[in-house]
Amino acid sequence: MRISTIPLLAVCLAAILAVACGGKDAGAPPASGVSVTSIDVGRSLTADRAIGDVTDSFRPGDTIYASIKTEGAGTATLKASWTYGDGQKVDESSQTIAPTGPARTEFHVSKPDGWPAGRYRLDVTLNGNPGGTKQFDVK
Repeated sequence: MRISTIPLLAVCLAAILAVACGGKDAGAPPASGVSVTSIDVGRSLTADRAIGDVTDSFRPGDTIYASIKTEGAGTATLKASWTYGDGQKVDESSQTIAPTGPARTEFHVSKPDGWPAGRYRLDVTLNGNPGGTKQFDVK
């Protein structure tokens, strides 16, 4: 009985590719070496996306800026979730970042007719994992 070499070659080639690719899915993103190191909020930004006037107390007409400082290198997704009072969602947005060292990412929210007075919270996630929380008030 003669064994065909084509199926045997296909199996060998698949094994070689699996080892060469580390057994990972070809489309899987690389693991991120990025971490959140600080979250600041304020009324303005500097040229390097840092907060110009760090505060946790805002007026109803203010635009509220958040500056997320990260360290490390790689591709990651930052998500900012803004809530009011007992968890009422105000806004949610995300950005894909690719830092090569220390970096800052900016998020902001505004409400032309004014923010209601009360306690607010910003939750930041990095690749779906908790990155930090910042609470602030509107008075």
